[in-house]
Amino acid sequence: MNAMYDALGTTKQSFHQRMNRWLENESMAKQVIHMVHQVRIDHPTMGVRDIYFKLQPDGLGRDAFEAICRSEGLMSIRPKNWARTTDSSGVIRFDDLTKGLVINHIDQVWQSDITYFDINEKFYYITFIQDIYTKMIVGYNTSSGLSTEETTLPALKLAIRRRKKDLEGLIFHSDGGGQYYCKKFLELTGVKKIKNSMCEYAWENGTVERLNGVIKNNYLKHRQIDCFDDLKKEVDRAVQLYNCDKPHKALKRKTPQMFEMELLILQQQPKPKMTKSFDANYQSQGASSPLQIEATKASESECILCKLV
Repeated sequence: MNAMYDALGTTKQSFHQRMNRWLENESMAKQVIHMVHQVRIDHPTMGVRDIYFKLQPDGLGRDAFEAICRSEGLMSIRPKNWARTTDSSGVIRFDDLTKGLVINHIDQVWQSDITYFDINEKFYYITFIQDIYTKMIVGYNTSSGLSTEETTLPALKLAIRRRKKDLEGLIFHSDGGGQYYCKKFLELTGVKKIKNSMCEYAWENGTVERLNGVIKNNYLKHRQIDCFDDLKKEVDRAVQLYNCDKPHKALKRKTPQMFEMELLILQQQPKPKMTKSFDANYQSQGASSPLQIEATKASESECILCKLV
């Protein structure tokens, strides 16, 4: 192994430092590509240079950004690829664990996605995590940057703090964005024994994609938002209203909070205990129906009368 490092003209430490930088660059590239696809859905004619100045990705220059877009065929509009989550060799992709799954209880599957919000020609980012069964937004974060530390990681930490329970076996489902396979994010899901799941196409993450639209179009766009601090406050307000004040058709017109409270009450109710009934004595003697029990009782009554006589 040392001979290999000598042949490359480098030390073991510098080799791994270079490899880590490459992985970080790959992760950033995938995050940027995913966001460019989202922007192109809303702004199909926007050029990549304009998209760059809107996204302003940390640590990625304009030329490098355009080179990434060029390599992915994003310089020209390709509608058939807008919704596709990109993939490449060396990038982690998890199996889709939700296919064919019957979702029937709380904290069985969480879905997550990152969307953007435009304020004065500048993009900011909102990360949502939603419980698919109860529709509750369990975690979220508003950020000015697109890194994992600003998006998926704080949103997941918030969701874990709010649930205050063992989440082992929970499926965390997302698209192929780099923030969902970043080393720090996977360390947290690993510690909590959460199962990572990824879809191949955006529409396979449809529940939380619809959530993005609801929050942006039904809440945020109707408020006066002039700066990042305004956006954070309005996202807090929108999440509160969505969870606690908005009836959902899928929940029989209950709010997510109301639906979860009813589930909690049902789980806390004591299970009925089997008590030994008077008729159980007769069933133990072979009687299997009410008629047979009555016949047994009649027979015993006759015996008692005979003894009295």
